[in-house]
Amino acid sequence: MISNFTHSGSVIYSQIEQAARLGQPCFAILFDPEELRVQDLEKHIEALPDHTTHLFVGGSTATAAQAQLAVRELKKHSGLPVVLFPGDHNQITAEADALLFLSLISGENPEYLIRQQIKSVDKLKNSALEIIPTGYILIDGGTETAVQRVSKTQPLTQDDPDHIVAVALAGQYSGKKLIYLEAGSGAKNPVSAEIIKAVKEAIHIPLIVGGGIRTREQLEIAYEAGADLVVVGTAFENGNFRI
Repeated sequence: MISNFTHSGSVIYSQIEQAARLGQPCFAILFDPEELRVQDLEKHIEALPDHTTHLFVGGSTATAAQAQLAVRELKKHSGLPVVLFPGDHNQITAEADALLFLSLISGENPEYLIRQQIKSVDKLKNSALEIIPTGYILIDGGTETAVQRVSKTQPLTQDDPDHIVAVALAGQYSGKKLIYLEAGSGAKNPVSAEIIKAVKEAIHIPLIVGGGIRTREQLEIAYEAGADLVVVGTAFENGNFRI
């Protein structure tokens, strides 16, 4: 895996794409601004796994002020790229390095397919944020997640990998630069190796996988199946991610 992955002015998407092409998996820790305590941040940064390449910031219901503070403090204490993974347009701050411009392509709620993106335009058009179009696919992880409640959409069942592949390909065909398979925060079950492998074999853009990953074994399973970037959030925040 890539180590000491710092942001030094190069384009973040190009770095992810190059790493995927070279078979060098990336790894991100996701910080939820609602859960982040500034007084504990130095401890969290010191506890980052050595193979961490990116810091993601976002949550389903975080406020603009919480998101901005989280980004500011993370950049103060770490040289890793800080990438926004916003639950809505209010969480966008120009102080980050890049933005996953998410479209929830697994659901049919227009609010998260296009309306939130339209609402973000005024913030984005004059910012220096690197904007990365991302097809976001919610997968059933065995429990109702905050994304499901907020977006009012149903996750895709893991019993139908062919449909998930079709959704991922539709995202790629519509111009997305990344596909993100998400089992949701606190998921009981991560995205299966079968689904990761099927999607990776079908698409030609980098694949992100997150949700429900708690152990080194689960992390390696995701990589071996084809994940180019794996995201861990809740397990790290709770001190339960065993590397």
